[in-house]
Amino acid sequence: MHAWPASEVPALPGKGRDLQIHDTATGRLVTLEPGPVARIYVCGITPYDATHMGHAATYNAFDLVQRVWLDTKRQVHYVQNVTDVDDPLLERAERDGVDWVALAEKETALFREDMTALRMLPPQDYIGAVEAIPGIVPLVERLRDAGAAYELEGDIYFSVEADPDFGKVSGLDAAAMRLLSAERGGDPDRVGKKNPLDPMLWMAAREGEPSWDGGSLGRGRPGWHIECVAIALDHLGMGFDVQGGGSDLAFPHHEMGASHAQVLTGEFPMAKAYVHAGMVALHGEKMSKSKGNLVFVSKLRRDGVDPAAIRLSLLAHHYRADWEWTDQVLEDAVARLDRWRAAVSRPDGPPAEALVEEIRAALANDLDAPAALAAVDRWAAFQQEQGGTDEGAPGVVSRAVDALLGVAL
Repeated sequence: MHAWPASEVPALPGKGRDLQIHDTATGRLVTLEPGPVARIYVCGITPYDATHMGHAATYNAFDLVQRVWLDTKRQVHYVQNVTDVDDPLLERAERDGVDWVALAEKETALFREDMTALRMLPPQDYIGAVEAIPGIVPLVERLRDAGAAYELEGDIYFSVEADPDFGKVSGLDAAAMRLLSAERGGDPDRVGKKNPLDPMLWMAAREGEPSWDGGSLGRGRPGWHIECVAIALDHLGMGFDVQGGGSDLAFPHHEMGASHAQVLTGEFPMAKAYVHAGMVALHGEKMSKSKGNLVFVSKLRRDGVDPAAIRLSLLAHHYRADWEWTDQVLEDAVARLDRWRAAVSRPDGPPAEALVEEIRAALANDLDAPAALAAVDRWAAFQQEQGGTDEGAPGVVSRAVDALLGVAL
């Protein structure tokens, strides 16, 4: 599966700062000090209704992570999956009377278009669940053969008790886990499971649903969590720098994935930091496909909204915060974009070197994009009110805003 084209990231004078970021597993800020190649895995979409502002906010957060790393003169190995076979996708295809493969391809293509328009840096490896199946089957067989998985009516389940570190990603107690499992795709009430929290690794073929040859597992399709584990281990290896996604993935998805990987490899942890973006609401409720309360990037673009303004609307909120999309949020972003473009369109301006360092410092401090925006606002206001004599300053600001914030002026 191919990703989307990369926009050029301007090189800035000097060097950026190492990133301090909030790690869900420890509940505190950690300083990330990757090697020459920083490694990040971000969970991708299930392509049946893309791309809403909740998606955009999540991928914007991890785009900033990449930009901070690139500014430190590191390379970045970014991997993202596409869950192109799963119950929600199959249910939507049946509801709409369309082929599930065609639906997945259509929505994945739209997602690529939105990511390109928003100047999100693409992953080096963009892998679909279906194409990952040949690598998933051996992992499930290894877990089963090691006694960390068991069969129940043809389905294969992972035993969470096989991992002594289970629970260290989310930090939740068993009762909270059980509630979230039921809400987020698990089946804690299924009779016969050893532990209500045990997640499915391999679903035996169901009549009328797609299935693949699973070798000794029989025909079927993979569970949600093992998909990402297989892709991450294959392309990044164990102990990569950041596992990212929305806050609703901390449990069960990232918790279960970490346990799968840790049992498979005997190493801990799967990722050095588990980083989660907040949720975006509309009319007082979290945007979700099940509720249908979605604002789509593609619809805004069709309505003539500049993608740079959409991106600024995301950057105006701290990535870990839950926030609400409103018309005013977009109006403020459009006005900010106009002010910034007017400021950099002049032939000279106030010196910009200090501004570049302010942006770097803000982003290195747990991706504080609102603080970075405020710094650019101050420079633009000074430019508007008093101007300056530095002929290179507007160009420096344009390149810094593009390189570090992904906004083309």
